[in-house]
Amino acid sequence: MVKFSHTIFALPFALTAYVYALTSTNTPFNLLLLFKILVCMVTARNTAMGFNRWADRDIDALNPRTASREIPAGKISPRAALIFVIINALIFALCALWINPLCGALSPVALLVVMGYSRTKRFTSLAHVVLGLSLGIAPVGAFLAVTGYFAFAPMILSAAVITWTAGFDILYALQDRDFDRAHGLHSIPSRFSPIASAVISIALHCVTLYALVAFGMAIEATMFYWIGYGIFTLWIIAQHVLYTPKKIDRIGKSFGLMNGAASISFAVCCIVDLLIF
Repeated sequence: MVKFSHTIFALPFALTAYVYALTSTNTPFNLLLLFKILVCMVTARNTAMGFNRWADRDIDALNPRTASREIPAGKISPRAALIFVIINALIFALCALWINPLCGALSPVALLVVMGYSRTKRFTSLAHVVLGLSLGIAPVGAFLAVTGYFAFAPMILSAAVITWTAGFDILYALQDRDFDRAHGLHSIPSRFSPIASAVISIALHCVTLYALVAFGMAIEATMFYWIGYGIFTLWIIAQHVLYTPKKIDRIGKSFGLMNGAASISFAVCCIVDLLIF
């Protein structure tokens, strides 16, 4: 029901913010703190995906693309899925409190965001942005875990994650355009034409690339960062070349792998840049 690969979109950006927090504040590396951050990342994603599958089980059963998912297919009961969500949410909240009081105090807000996304498609086409926000809080959360205070640079990185996620989710939602329209569900593709939806996706990704430039300038990045930025940009361009409205049937596992590769390649280069320079 929930694959570890679901964590791969936000985790590299969270680790980037974590390393930035260490290097910008001269904080010594703390293996236990890194473990706490990883636990929070995985349990937050488990909570989000588990709740999404539980909340959308009736819709998923009606959609041919999602009818084989574990709950509608009867492989996992709704009760078991809900217990899974509750356990992961409790672990997340307790681990956040273990990190520091501010993270603990903000953990209910984070849970509200990551779980709230599942309901937004029922009343707003901005559900893609809410999904982006649920991933985008990860860099700020990782920075808070180290420092205990907010800073501007991680917020820029969060803005990049929000718009990047919203952009690729719009493309992904093109698969369900007709289904969403028939069942009164809201999304950018169900509200606009496929071409207009693709243009909105491109516009959001332009904001992403601009935000990453701003982040690079804010951290005074050097060569390795900009190499990572270039690789990330190429992945974004490839995505829009391969997954046009006329070729949306190509979306499958490769779509997730492409976006995962984009986040990992950027994060690796950025972390190397922070550690070396």
